[in-house]
Amino acid sequence: MNIHDLEAFVAVVETGSIVAASARIHLTQPGITRRIQNLEDTLGITLLDRQSKPLKPTAAGREAYEHGRRVLRSLDDLKAGVSPGGTIGGEFRLGIMPYLSEAALSAPLDQLRGQFPQLTLRIATGWSPQLIEQVAHSQLDAATVCLAEGVRPPENVVGDVLGVHSVILVAAPSLGVPEKPRLEDLSRFPWIMNQNGCGFRAFIQHRFEAERLPFDVGVEAMSADLRLSLVARGLGIGVMTPAALEDSRWRNAIEIVEAPDFRPKVVNWLVHRPPAGRLARPIATFGEALMETLKSKRPFLT
Repeated sequence: MNIHDLEAFVAVVETGSIVAASARIHLTQPGITRRIQNLEDTLGITLLDRQSKPLKPTAAGREAYEHGRRVLRSLDDLKAGVSPGGTIGGEFRLGIMPYLSEAALSAPLDQLRGQFPQLTLRIATGWSPQLIEQVAHSQLDAATVCLAEGVRPPENVVGDVLGVHSVILVAAPSLGVPEKPRLEDLSRFPWIMNQNGCGFRAFIQHRFEAERLPFDVGVEAMSADLRLSLVARGLGIGVMTPAALEDSRWRNAIEIVEAPDFRPKVVNWLVHRPPAGRLARPIATFGEALMETLKSKRPFLT
């Protein structure tokens, strides 16, 4: 099997097109096509669904991709292990969830680039369940995620805790949420939440369903600022961190809802596939820097 053929196939799967793969590995489009055909001939299977746009792997192609990524990563590990001075290069594919993007893309990213200048960073965003799945399937090398307290990453990935912070409920006074509401009281109001796929939204919903109570999402919005503006207008209950409330321009228009039997907390994790290989040091460096950045923002519990 030709490693260059495998590199071309992996590039097409990850970029979704021949054109993008061509630009990524600096090869002509006919060259990309020829290498994939060579790999298909070698394996005796069809790897790509050529009718789909963007291009997607077939079922057999998906399995070949996962094995191929591991092979290419092992080669990168080998090169890093025998290179003079132990220089770490190649790709580092990092996933970051929206809640952590502002913190992760500041000092931690600068520190990573400063210590490992030969490393090519590729950043993706998504919700925690999606990012964990991508790490488990070797589509990402590591990811920062938030999980509700008591929920752990699956056993097929390594998870390092970056810290725990409280999550508060907020509402406009005009919404009429009673003082010290019970879970049953909260179930009577609409909620302003992230779009479906957010792990913490799923946690809240499961908590209500466990008590056989309705959970009504009145508005879905991706932007945190937009969600808080809707909360300030009295359209529903919102969820946020204390640090986010402190920095929000809407803080004087909303109030914290103190619910004695519902005090959710979030755990920040850095997850990766074992073993980390050549990326062990970059992953550790990024995780430590992100932990310090999050602590400086004062969202953590003592």
